[in-house]
Amino acid sequence: MNTHPYLRAYLAGVFIPTLVLPLLLTAFIVVRLAMQMPFPFERGLVFPMALVPALWGLWNVLWVGTQGRLHQPLGVHGALLPFLLMPAGATMASCLGLLALGDNSVTWFHVITIPYTWIAVCFAGALAGYYLVWKYIVGFLNRVLGIA
Repeated sequence: MNTHPYLRAYLAGVFIPTLVLPLLLTAFIVVRLAMQMPFPFERGLVFPMALVPALWGLWNVLWVGTQGRLHQPLGVHGALLPFLLMPAGATMASCLGLLALGDNSVTWFHVITIPYTWIAVCFAGALAGYYLVWKYIVGFLNRVLGIA
């Protein structure tokens, strides 16, 4: 009998972003409508809403597929995902005109300026967060689904 481990791995991977991203979208829309911010940040949500859940699922499938050969801990594997997501998101935002790269900072929507040092600190926090989510939540789901 075929137990479809890759399908179960994909479903375990998409679980967290599928729950979190609609909540973030709701929060952004409420802030946009309540505070009436003048810049269209909804355009910047298309990339995460469309691709991040699928990439999480495929990343978990990749971990399951290489489990017999690499023996990489799931938390470390998950912490590598921001190294793909951040450049892809920055490239997409730059192509859409949502992001402008400067000498010392990044400008979002021609309004918000963020220094590179702050981006580095946030990226380090994202790595830690991804490590913990993948180690404990995705790892738990993988064990429940019998693929870990």
